[in-house]
Amino acid sequence: MNLIYNSDQYSVVEFLADDDREALRFGGYEIMDKSVKKEIFIGGTLAEAFRRNVEDLIATEPSVEEIDDFLANYDALMSQPVVLH
Repeated sequence: MNLIYNSDQYSVVEFLADDDREALRFGGYEIMDKSVKKEIFIGGTLAEAFRRNVEDLIATEPSVEEIDDFLANYDALMSQPVVLH
């Protein structure tokens, strides 16, 4: 597990591929919107598409605001409340 992005608004954690766990067969990402305290875990083909889109975005040397705008596209999918242990 690697924290790959952290701003005032969003945090993104990458989970490496793990053949022993179906949900992580291709790896996955946890995206958290800090302002609403909700998150989503994406795996499989959605994670692959996310990875490609992030690589394309990074190639443009985006600002923090542009990265946050990109991540805002996932807000509607976030339904899990963030719970700290």
